[in-house]
Amino acid sequence: MKFYGKIGYSVPVETAPDVWRENTVEYSYSGDVTRNYLRPQENQNSTIDNISISNQISIVADPFALSHFGNIKYVEWMRQKWKVTGIEVAYPRLLLTIGGVWNGSE
Repeated sequence: MKFYGKIGYSVPVETAPDVWRENTVEYSYSGDVTRNYLRPQENQNSTIDNISISNQISIVADPFALSHFGNIKYVEWMRQKWKVTGIEVAYPRLLLTIGGVWNGSE
């Protein structure tokens, strides 16, 4: 399955001398979905409470991605933002493992 979507990075920005805050920037990438696994998480009442995925997306990394891969926070895939739970560098690619829904700030 092919992938095309945005990846969100949390990049520190100096707002005043010696004052830093996190700023989210997004870049678009293409690649492949190499693993597609969906697992519903059930609560004690045996109803579906949350959805967890364990998918892996392989992107061809540009110089920004290679130098900032530790700042990747989420991947936008199938109209939803998913948090990145693991990153493997396989030059010239990055293998991104995604998990639950991203609930962080943008």
